[in-house]
Amino acid sequence: MIGPTARFKTYASTPSSRASKARGSGRPAAGRAAPSTAVIPTPMPSRAFRFIELIYLLCRGLRATRVAEFATSVGMSTLYFAAAIRDNGGGTVIGSEIVPAKVETAKRNLAEAGLADYAEIREGDARKTLRDLGGPVDFVLIDGWPGESGPSLAREVIGIVAPQLRVGGYVMNDNAEPDYLDFIRDPKNGFVSMTLPLKGGTELSLKLR
Repeated sequence: MIGPTARFKTYASTPSSRASKARGSGRPAAGRAAPSTAVIPTPMPSRAFRFIELIYLLCRGLRATRVAEFATSVGMSTLYFAAAIRDNGGGTVIGSEIVPAKVETAKRNLAEAGLADYAEIREGDARKTLRDLGGPVDFVLIDGWPGESGPSLAREVIGIVAPQLRVGGYVMNDNAEPDYLDFIRDPKNGFVSMTLPLKGGTELSLKLR
């Protein structure tokens, strides 16, 4: 089965969550589901579909069974992670989201898509909820909003999850926070990295050691 694709045209987000996503606002400090009847805001930009299709393909190629993401929001990428894990034979995607209403929407989307058994959404600040992922992870998505001052959330979260990512695993970031890029591109941290022409600059990194 080829996982969730652009065939998913509807995603059960609440009107308020759709509106906040459209405005590019409404996501506090920390914390983002595919197939079936999930509700994706329409019209859904093709570049966004390419991004989540890439997530699915990479996880299938890795035979991923344990994945982590920050931030879950209403669960769009979570659906694709969960579909890949299901199609790989089983496992768990661990998501983190700080907004209770978004946690409930993400869980509903997963349930409606028949993927709830492959996901665990942790409510709270990702700097706490992702400290223990229960074992080595194959793939990490870091997609929270950039902060206004101090270390970015992306930089703080990568410092927490990098030691839990297995050698040969991937981490993806699509906000290109400068301090995150400084960390992930520094050879001493054990990654090789490249920028993909997606969503204005998506960083894909492979853990070598």
